[in-house]
Amino acid sequence: MSDLFEDDSPKGTSNAPEFTVSELSGAVKAMIEGEFGYVRVRAEVGRVSRPRSGHLYFDLKDEKSVINAVSWKGQVARMEVQPEEGMEVIATGRMTTFPGGSRYQIIIDNVEPAGAGALMAMLEKRKKALAAEGLFDAARKKPLPWLPEVIGVVTSPSGAVIRDILHRLSDRFPRHVLIWPVAVQGQKCAEEVANGIRGFNALPVDGGIPRPDLIIVARGGGSVEDLWGFNEEIVVRAAAASEIPLISAVGHETDTTLIDFASDRRAPTPTAAAELAVPVRRELWVTVQELRARMERALNSGVELRRQRLRDLSRALPPKERLLDGPRQRVDQMDLRLTQALINGVRNRRLKLSEAATVLRPAMLQSRMRAQGDRLTSLSTRLAPALARGTGQHRRDLDRLAARLSPAIISRNTAQTCRDLTQLSDRFARAAQGQTHRWRAALDQRAGLLSALSYEETLKRGYAVVRDAEGGVVTSSKDAGRMHEVQFADGRVRIGSGVATPPKPAKPRAPKGAPKDKPEQGSLF
Repeated sequence: MSDLFEDDSPKGTSNAPEFTVSELSGAVKAMIEGEFGYVRVRAEVGRVSRPRSGHLYFDLKDEKSVINAVSWKGQVARMEVQPEEGMEVIATGRMTTFPGGSRYQIIIDNVEPAGAGALMAMLEKRKKALAAEGLFDAARKKPLPWLPEVIGVVTSPSGAVIRDILHRLSDRFPRHVLIWPVAVQGQKCAEEVANGIRGFNALPVDGGIPRPDLIIVARGGGSVEDLWGFNEEIVVRAAAASEIPLISAVGHETDTTLIDFASDRRAPTPTAAAELAVPVRRELWVTVQELRARMERALNSGVELRRQRLRDLSRALPPKERLLDGPRQRVDQMDLRLTQALINGVRNRRLKLSEAATVLRPAMLQSRMRAQGDRLTSLSTRLAPALARGTGQHRRDLDRLAARLSPAIISRNTAQTCRDLTQLSDRFARAAQGQTHRWRAALDQRAGLLSALSYEETLKRGYAVVRDAEGGVVTSSKDAGRMHEVQFADGRVRIGSGVATPPKPAKPRAPKGAPKDKPEQGSLF
């Protein structure tokens, strides 16, 4: 192969072989694949790209160099650990070239974390990202049912975990258990566990398969790599989104996975998960018996207490014979009075009936009927004229009312209303003017009171104001050295000069309503 690139011809000649671009790229590809074959590279994962085709493109880099890496869709499905940016890995694959881009690359078959430290760093990074979304918040966690009717278990059906859970449930409180078989290790673990959680939540409440009241996700102990499926983001999100309360029981007591933070309750072992799921039936039976005994004792004590109270009250009652003496005598008296009253009532009604029977003769009844008929005929003849008179009277009243509503009357009423409104307006103006005068008088009174209470009036009564050089008032003996002048009612005197300065004459106030004087101004010319 090296002969293809050697040129033994003298300089200046054209005996060098000629290649097409495809031939040269194929020769380079064959040489690189033949020399290196399968290699193991320890590097840091750089840029990661996952197109819709399912292939995986990423970079492997160290401090100085970068190599392009690619994994086809089938290889990606077999990887136990998916490469993520910033992760330190050991990648196994074969060197090749990509003629379409004139670059060399590695086709990766498998990716392994470069030690447990890389796995833990990636786990911590994922934990912080999911916690920032609020998937681990305590407010999202739901309380466990006290005694679930149906328990769903997401685990491997062939392991010892499911047998331990069933055995523990049988010892404590047998319940109906549904098993969703999943792979608890390997590439399919995360997707199957997430599907199991979502599948239990998707069951209808009244469907043919009972919907669980509680879900247990369980697996036995193992290494970090074995338990890695329960750290995947898809599992954590499915556990956080579960509407059914969920217990995570993955690994032993010292093992911790991300599903433990997203679940509603964490159990250190699968057996402990069964203990958290149901109470002990024997203990419940003992508690029920104790409550039953306490209830019986309370009932017996209450009945005995009331019986004793009844006996005490019965001693205070008189004998039953004496209790009935008074009511029996009253009944006898009522019986006698009722009999006599019935006899008298029948006698009186018979007498009244006899008197009425003597009056009700047929001839009398006929004469009264004829009299009433004549009276009814007379009234019917008088009804028509009376109605005509009433109608005519009402029509005349209506005509008088219509005449009163003529345009002249309406105009006269409007003029009167305008005059009344004008009078009210004049009264309102006079009232407003009087109120203004009263307010002006009150203001003048307050101005006089303010002048009487000013400090200048106080100076006229023999007082003085001591001021310093800045014009401030000296109010303490400690500041006596700062005295500059003394103000009296008729002027100011500076300390040490003895010269009095007369006060400025006050400007006379203009009378009310007088026009203001224009300021004096000299001529400009």
